Amino acid sequence: MRYTFIPPVPAEQIRQLPTRDVALLLLKHLASGTGFLQYRGTMGSAQQAFQDEPDTEVLLDRLSDAWSWLEAHALLSQVPSQSEAFRQLSRDGMVLAKDPEGITRFEARQRLSGPLHPALEDTVRTNFDLGDYETACFAAMKAVEVAVRDASGLDNSLVGVKLMRAAFQPHQNGKAGGPLADAGAEGGEQEAASALFAGAMGAYKNPASHRTVDFDDPIEAAEIVQFADLLLRQVERAKRRQASTTP
Repeated sequence: MRYTFIPPVPAEQIRQLPTRDVALLLLKHLASGTGFLQYRGTMGSAQQAFQDEPDTEVLLDRLSDAWSWLEAHALLSQVPSQSEAFRQLSRDGMVLAKDPEGITRFEARQRLSGPLHPALEDTVRTNFDLGDYETACFAAMKAVEVAVRDASGLDNSLVGVKLMRAAFQPHQNGKAGGPLADAGAEGGEQEAASALFAGAMGAYKNPASHRTVDFDDPIEAAEIVQFADLLLRQVERAKRRQASTTP
């Protein structure tokens, strides 16, 4: 009697989908089982299931890549009290397996997986990881506002867009511009920098100051935080430029 083995992921999907998507399908399969997980057991069952396929080795290689992807992204973890061969779904893995929309939040966190500007590492990252995207985005742009004020030395009465315009006012017609404007840059570039910072305040900081903003897209929220990170690094560059020209 020949037993029928059900593959952890259908062969056709393994052939067609990118590694990440195959990994997420494998995650759902692993979540449906009971007990601890083993790489060799999973791959052994898959080999039996794919034995009549014309590209068995290719399918197994791609499934192995998917398993590695899950481990690399901490969706599978070792079982402390068991042999190193055993795995279990991590907390993030369990959440992701149960919530189809969880992949969006997971990918948003991945966008911020690298180091951020120190001003964003505490409050901003913490609120983002907790899913409070509105607070994270507001705090990120607030950090930009604080950094610009500190670097420019402008008065506390200037806030938001007005502060950005004053700090990055272009140098023109022999008249000195704002303290953070790059006098060595072409006039249009200086104006673009001023517009960039002012637009960031107007679009992402001021609305959240005055009303409740629905940041329901984790990916967009992550990009706003990344935008704030870029602006903060531009402020650092302006500070270095100031230091190099100060007598």
